[in-house]
Amino acid sequence: MHHRLPVSPQSPWLAPMAGFTDLPFRMLCRAYGCSVACTEMISAKGLLHANKGTVQLLHTSPGDDPLVVQLFGSDPETISLAARGLREKGFSFFDLNCGCAIKKVTKTGSGAALLMHPQLLLRVAGEFIDAAGQGKAGFKLRLGWDKESRNYLDIALRLEEMGAGWITLHPRYAAQKFSGKAEWEALTELQKRLTIPLIASGDLFTASDAVRCLELTGADAVMFARGALQDPLVFTRYRNMLRREKETSPVPDMTAVLEDLVAAYQKYDPGGGGLLKLRTLGPRIIRDIPGAGSFRKRICGCRTWEEVLVLVRELQQTRINLSACAGAEYARE
Repeated sequence: MHHRLPVSPQSPWLAPMAGFTDLPFRMLCRAYGCSVACTEMISAKGLLHANKGTVQLLHTSPGDDPLVVQLFGSDPETISLAARGLREKGFSFFDLNCGCAIKKVTKTGSGAALLMHPQLLLRVAGEFIDAAGQGKAGFKLRLGWDKESRNYLDIALRLEEMGAGWITLHPRYAAQKFSGKAEWEALTELQKRLTIPLIASGDLFTASDAVRCLELTGADAVMFARGALQDPLVFTRYRNMLRREKETSPVPDMTAVLEDLVAAYQKYDPGGGGLLKLRTLGPRIIRDIPGAGSFRKRICGCRTWEEVLVLVRELQQTRINLSACAGAEYARE
């Protein structure tokens, strides 16, 4: 396991996303240049009760490193016990979610609801940092719950004083969820004040978005979320843009990405659950391929891995035929 996390413009992160950042998807993104990956958001209370579904979210393997386990909860003791238990199991890096605005999370006082109770947030954070170790705990923040409670700057600076290892800021209010536009100016302001690493999140849909965000804000690193779901190759594209090596690192087409995703699920989660997740992610990945509409519908109806593999081969052949037709048209001009 790594003893330090790589935090730099050259080291893009994969965000924790409920229902998506499982082991197969993390391994796919790592193969395409992701430097640090986060687990799906995990309930600290669920861990203490050894809830089967919760424990499954910790499924990892050699190569899934460095890995950050993201927890959510609002009880200081529960968070502390969960983090200590994870350390005993060999996990090294942790993140506390203080930004999720989903109702089933906020109604328990967790996630972004903590922003409405900063003193509680700081008490939870203190226990979390003590349990994880200095520099081993990060915090995912939003600007505040709403415009009337814009408190991200004060909270981030207090977390730094307490021994936080890094801060990730999604510069929207919790009340906005994902509407409106991310306020990158807040990243700039926070970066001026922090001495620990700041990781930028929010509206990083493409590699060029991420490069522009770094240039405008001076953040230490970027974290891809929805951008990685629609294009796992965003990590490769981003690294190429930073190095200005558009030709030296060939980027495969999205049918190859779908094939790699299928292989990842067959290796790391070959059961029915993995197939269901593949049926959710697969259509996203090929959505911009010409003529992929019917394939997307058929993926959603696949009931076996054999059906999926037949579909992938058909999609590849369609792409080959389209490329051949395009080449023939070009030759005639």
